[in-house]
Amino acid sequence: MHGYGYPPQQQPKRRPSSATLVTLRVVFVALTLFSCTFLSWAAMLRLAIVTRKPRDWWMFGLVLALSIGFVVYIGLLPTEEGEEMTDGQAITVLAWMLVLFAGTVTYYLYMEIRHFGPQPGPTPVAYPNPYAGGRPGTPTAGAHAQHPTMPAGPLPSYGYPPAPRQDPAPVPHPEPPRTTPPGRLDQVRAELDELSDYLRKEGDNR
Repeated sequence: MHGYGYPPQQQPKRRPSSATLVTLRVVFVALTLFSCTFLSWAAMLRLAIVTRKPRDWWMFGLVLALSIGFVVYIGLLPTEEGEEMTDGQAITVLAWMLVLFAGTVTYYLYMEIRHFGPQPGPTPVAYPNPYAGGRPGTPTAGAHAQHPTMPAGPLPSYGYPPAPRQDPAPVPHPEPPRTTPPGRLDQVRAELDELSDYLRKEGDNR
C-alpha cells in the first residue's frame, strides 16, 4: 500500500522590493499630511488590505470615523465674515489634526515595517546519522570524550592467546685475531728449523 506521500509545500509570499515599499510609505504619509488628515484613512485601508488582519480592519474603521467626524466638525464652525473661531474651537481642531495624523502615521509605518520585515525561515530538522553512532552502548565522541591510549605492540586476534614476545636475536661480533706472544713465536720457529734439518738428513741418507 502506498501512502499519501509528502504534503505540498506552501509557496512563500512574494515580497515587494525595498524601493517599492519605501515609495508607498512616503506617498501615504504625504497624502495624510497634505490633506490635513482628511485622507488618513487611505493609509489604514492599504495596511488592512496588505495584512488582512481583523485588528487592522478595525483600526481602518476607527480612523475613517474620526476623519468623517473631523470633516463634520469643520463644517459646523462659523464661516461668515463677522464670526471667528473661539480659542477652544481652534485648540480642538489642532489637537484633532495632530492626534489623527501622529496616530495614523505611527501605527501604519510600524505595522507595515513589521509585516514586511525579515521572515524567519523554517528550522532545519537534524536527523541522526546511522554511521556515526557505532554499535549500541558505545560512547560517542563528544566535547569531553578522550580517545583511549592504544598499546604499542600488535593486538591479539579474537579467540587466540597473545603470541609471546620474542626479543631480537643478538648480532654476532667477529672475534679479534689472536696474537702470538713473542716467546712462543721464537719457539715455533726453532721447532720448524729442527724439523727442516731432520727432513734434509733423511733425504741425504736415501
